Amino acid sequence: MTVSADNPEQPETPAPGQSPPEPIKAVPVRHPGRWVAAAVILVLAAMFVHMLLTNEAFQWGFMFENMFLPPVLIGVRTTLLLAVLAMVIGVVLGVIIAIMRLSTNPILSGVAWLYTWFFRATPRLVLAVLFGNLGILYQTIEFGLPFDNYWMPLLGLEGDARIFSVDATTFLSGFMAGLLALALSEAAYMAEIVRAGLQSVDRGQTEAAQALGMSRGKVLWRITLPQALRVIVPPTGNESVAMLKDTALVAYVPVTSELFFQLSAIGSRTFQLFPMLVAACLWYLAITSLFMIGQYFLERRFLKGDPRRKAGMRALGGAGGGTR
Repeated sequence: MTVSADNPEQPETPAPGQSPPEPIKAVPVRHPGRWVAAAVILVLAAMFVHMLLTNEAFQWGFMFENMFLPPVLIGVRTTLLLAVLAMVIGVVLGVIIAIMRLSTNPILSGVAWLYTWFFRATPRLVLAVLFGNLGILYQTIEFGLPFDNYWMPLLGLEGDARIFSVDATTFLSGFMAGLLALALSEAAYMAEIVRAGLQSVDRGQTEAAQALGMSRGKVLWRITLPQALRVIVPPTGNESVAMLKDTALVAYVPVTSELFFQLSAIGSRTFQLFPMLVAACLWYLAITSLFMIGQYFLERRFLKGDPRRKAGMRALGGAGGGTR
């Protein structure tokens, strides 16, 4: 068989006495392993659903009857309030600490490094319990000029230089102690996220802006930070989801109005602890899902126009972060 010179892919009519070529029989590649794996997964899923529906330990009626009680709904509100406030404080402090970490001043960068080292190395559960017992150190928390009891007598002055004071037990309530523990810990993680985002921006843009006479603060606010947000926003969304789950740790402070504390109290009071633990899982799943939807649209907004957007969006909806 010869091939036409004008169209190499189109064979010419076979020569006299030569049989035409037989059509190609395409045989699809079989994947028996996939079918076996799918069958195993379907069987396991059916077993799981059957266990959910038939095991009396779940007590579905009792669970749904108690998971929407007024104290539990107050716990949902407290959980959301803790998560939002902790993230706002953590983001603001994280930006400040990241800027300090990138400073050429060795004192500022050293203090920022020590802060991130301590709060990233200490578990949040330990921090929550520690902040809940800070009243052991001080009976009152006072604000004013430091070391006034030393330098004022040297100057012949009487009294003190304290502006106001507050009782430590009143100030460090369970809610405030838990909020401080979560927010200060989150600031350390956000500092590293913001630092990575700022370092991802080409230094040539900063140098060009400074050559035009722009101040360092204006360069940061108008040039560096807007571009760094594309790197900062995705992990910040994951941190928000993780923070929502970590609010359960303040039950050990204790914060009695928190969601997990309220559900555990109902389970302990009724001797039906397992159904209430399942109810806690359902509540956190529902709230976290809403956070993840918001995270998706927020990332979509900031990744708009980014050539790496498709690759990044494919990775969305994965892990929601983990507890510290």
